Amino acid sequence: MPLVPHGWYAVLRSAELRPGRVVSLHYFGRALIAFRGADGRPAVRDAHCPHYGAHLGVGGKVVDGTVECPFHGWRFGADGRCVEAPFAVRTPKVAIGGFPVREHSGLVFVYAGPGEPAWEVPEIPEAAAGDFAKPIDDTCRARIHVQEMRENIVDESHFHFIHGQSEPPVQDLRTDGPFAEVRGRIGRRVFGRDINNSFDAFMYGPGIMVVRSHGPALSVTAVALTTPVDDRMSEMRMLYYLRKPSRLPFLVPLLKLVFRSEALGEVREEVRIWDHKIHQSRPVLLPHEKGIRALRRWYAQFYPPEVPAEAPSE
Repeated sequence: MPLVPHGWYAVLRSAELRPGRVVSLHYFGRALIAFRGADGRPAVRDAHCPHYGAHLGVGGKVVDGTVECPFHGWRFGADGRCVEAPFAVRTPKVAIGGFPVREHSGLVFVYAGPGEPAWEVPEIPEAAAGDFAKPIDDTCRARIHVQEMRENIVDESHFHFIHGQSEPPVQDLRTDGPFAEVRGRIGRRVFGRDINNSFDAFMYGPGIMVVRSHGPALSVTAVALTTPVDDRMSEMRMLYYLRKPSRLPFLVPLLKLVFRSEALGEVREEVRIWDHKIHQSRPVLLPHEKGIRALRRWYAQFYPPEVPAEAPSE
């Protein structure tokens, strides 16, 4: 599988990119920087100055909406083009590479792929809704390809062994171009109480998934942001938005504490398994594990045409 499936990825939360600041990043096997241009919009560009190779995120600074190299003072605009080179008779016609960028839902997204993006990530209303608490933010990295992180949502059997569901859930996967949706229910026992929640996962390309789970005791929206780091590592950043109890909003800290104790440990267990598993291009699937097969067919569209399709065994 290619390192970077074509699509949108979230690389920052908006609050992490303050005006006047240069943020160093490393995704897609590339050293990157992020900064805000003169209009306040975010830019994500390659990190190294084409003049003499300095890293613009190490000592570089934002000057009038451009990023200034710490070594020789060359400046680059949000579009990557060099706009100033001290002591040069003419400004060199060079640029630093970068990505199409969008910002909404409290996130900075970049598009990794050929040409301009043909589709957009929908806004996530919970990010600004007053009836949801500020998110629990949890980030981890694993030695696994991002596709397998996504396959986790349709791996019916693991819900029993990792997440405590008595039986594999019955799921319904529907696809629409770069978008897909999985609907089902998830039931488990929490602190001696049976929880039976609806479970709706909305997938926007290879790197963005929004999972909404609603029930009488707890409703939560989980935003799963999976991003390739390099040829060995992928990152999964989870933002958990808990709905505030309408009559008892002061219980939010307690709900967050319970959620952390129940959910985050299960995520760490998955990461431990991911770190040591291998990719099976032809896994031996049981009849009820049809979700993995279906998701792989959908996910294949994000790779170049020359990549052969995988055919799971039955």
